[in-house]
Amino acid sequence: MEEYMLPCLNKQLFGLECYGCGGQRALALLIKGDFAAAFHMFPAIYPLAFLFGFLIMNLFFKFKHDDTVKIGLIIFTAVIMIVSYLYKINQIIN
Repeated sequence: MEEYMLPCLNKQLFGLECYGCGGQRALALLIKGDFAAAFHMFPAIYPLAFLFGFLIMNLFFKFKHDDTVKIGLIIFTAVIMIVSYLYKINQIIN
């Protein structure tokens, strides 16, 4: 499965990882059942999975405050992605 993954153009062109680096590998690890390794590879994998699950479920079932939940999940996922990216960049610099 890994040989079919798309390369990160940001990393190839500029030498720096992007916010989504590790997402494909984390998804592959999640499918294989290696949940801890998926989290270590890309910490936002679980908030993203929950967000996409909610979005798909919301296509079939309408909730009273679904827009508020969507915005909250999007903000939470974005914060997790930014914090993990800053942590990763800090590890590279130090």
